[in-house]
Amino acid sequence: MAKNDHINQQILQELTRDGRISNLELADRVGLSPSACLRRVQDLEQKGVITGYRAVLDRDAMGTGFVTYIGVGLGEHTKAAQRAFEQAMQEATEVVECHNITGTIEYLLRIECADLPSYKRFHTDILGTSPYVTAITTYVVMGSPKDLRN
Repeated sequence: MAKNDHINQQILQELTRDGRISNLELADRVGLSPSACLRRVQDLEQKGVITGYRAVLDRDAMGTGFVTYIGVGLGEHTKAAQRAFEQAMQEATEVVECHNITGTIEYLLRIECADLPSYKRFHTDILGTSPYVTAITTYVVMGSPKDLRN
């Protein structure tokens, strides 16, 4: 792993805020020369600390502004049941996050779709047809006062 010093932390914080920042601007913000800054960024990439860069999308502009989190309980706790459920979630375009968690349920999903009727279709046609799903609890996102992905 790359050294985790104060300057690397600043670099990561700035890149998290703006992955398209120029190396010149990044170097200025963290107090390094451009060449030293570039070496550090490349080292962080090479060591796997930075695994990629992505675009942040406006879900409303894309027509997928209806967001829910769903807790899903499975009736069978076998590897086959988990694999089948996870494969179904991989194929469902509405699922943008699928986490296997501990506690009273097995999975936490983040769903993004156009509206309540499209969510209902996902709920009925995808989750409702899975032979392993025995519990579904939906939490509709009313707002996101803090979301570091944006």
